[in-house]
Amino acid sequence: MGKNELLQLVDDSVNMQKLPKFKAGDNITVTYKIKEGNKERLQKFQGVVLQRVGSGPTETFTVRKLSGNVGVERIFPIASPFIEEIVVNKVGVVRRARIFYFRDLRGKKARIKEAKR
Repeated sequence: MGKNELLQLVDDSVNMQKLPKFKAGDNITVTYKIKEGNKERLQKFQGVVLQRVGSGPTETFTVRKLSGNVGVERIFPIASPFIEEIVVNKVGVVRRARIFYFRDLRGKKARIKEAKR
């Protein structure tokens, strides 16, 4: 078995869950399962999607939120079994696939225009 065949075998073994469509600029809430010792709890992380990287089971997405006055970013693997659900709150209009300029914006400048439905 070659390297590519092994990678394909691992990719096929990962069961992908159905998630809603979202892109950079969208405001989403990720409900994440956290294990602490033998206890499990659900935590919600709400913020703006900065980017989506990769494809298939290795794809990840970055979500940024302001906690207090500090920006917090979290990278989630799309095939993670710990992701309980993803809810798209607002569909944003941005002209980039990766909105890293958003990190430097504060206050009213950090608003993202909402898509008309």
